[in-house]
Amino acid sequence: MSTSVKNQRAEIKEIVCDVLEIDLEEIKETGLFKEEYDADSLRSIELLAALEKNFGVVIDQAELARMVNLEGVYAVVEEAAAK
Repeated sequence: MSTSVKNQRAEIKEIVCDVLEIDLEEIKETGLFKEEYDADSLRSIELLAALEKNFGVVIDQAELARMVNLEGVYAVVEEAAAK
């Protein structure tokens, strides 16, 4: 994994933790936002907006279905950035 991808993932993780109001040490790559961190649909929309603003990408709201954990968010942002 390149340094830029690692940096981007670290930034994504910080944004996710900020939106979900959890500590960086608390979140796991595969931890489900809704089930493990009590995130609701409003938090999902906030997360999508924060990622779009921070990375200058457009993410289709249909991608929210894939953004259930950090791994999913990484994939969605990386795909959006590649467009």
